[in-house]
Amino acid sequence: MGQPLRFGLCVDQNLSWPKTVERWRLFEELGFDSVWDCDHYTQPSRPTGPYFEAWTLLSALAGLTSRIRIGVLVSCNTFRHPYLLAKEASTVDHVSGGRLEFGLGAGWFEPEQRMLGTPLPEKAELVGRFREAVEICDSLFRNEVTTYEGRWYQLREAAFRPLPVQKPRPPFTLGAHRPRMLAIVARYADSWNSYGPPGVIRERNAVLDEQCAAIGRDPGSLRRSLYYSIAREADPWASVDAFQEVVGRYREVGIDEFILDHPKDEQLGVLEKVAADVLPKLRQA
Repeated sequence: MGQPLRFGLCVDQNLSWPKTVERWRLFEELGFDSVWDCDHYTQPSRPTGPYFEAWTLLSALAGLTSRIRIGVLVSCNTFRHPYLLAKEASTVDHVSGGRLEFGLGAGWFEPEQRMLGTPLPEKAELVGRFREAVEICDSLFRNEVTTYEGRWYQLREAAFRPLPVQKPRPPFTLGAHRPRMLAIVARYADSWNSYGPPGVIRERNAVLDEQCAAIGRDPGSLRRSLYYSIAREADPWASVDAFQEVVGRYREVGIDEFILDHPKDEQLGVLEKVAADVLPKLRQA
């Protein structure tokens, strides 16, 4: 089955609290499907600037919005024990009235890990920890008691009450780029999130289709979500045409959800035109 086209915005939490609230409410008012913050303690591109913590900020914003889907793009598995993360996520699902998109990735930003005194694990360990964390969160969200015996994480009759609002659990948006990670995505994700130029996304999409086929999953049941970073790519908010050009290039390689960096203050007029004139036509098409 195909997936409906969705559009979201990613907002680095380097804005003041009042401006952050203003932006999130604007994005909801304009009819975007989702809005996300990022899971860093310092901003990778500007480590000397201010930066709020992702999950506490998301919980506050959950109570100040009413319709738009919300999430962390994506939560870093090396920052928290999976049980703590699941508790935070379930809390946000309740605060938001069941609007959480549960985003999770393995972790990647080594300078931040060094700052915390916990060096980034080797890739094999990162993938292993990620798989176990996904399995744990999946079980916790579905069951009031979970026991889990993994290599990296263990739970002993871990009580989890209340369960999330969304049933059977909040949808999983899993960040992944390489085959071992994509195999985990194929088994557990509702949405797969990645970034990169269209040719790279096309290749990863093909690998993900193969991973789905290997376990008997319909590839069409898995949403293909793009994080579009303005720092790495052409600015989609330069004009309405620029936005349409970006969407067109990635639609051709199978993307059905676009999560784009939010525009600058002087580009809000383009954002409003896109929301009013472009998004309805794209969704209908």
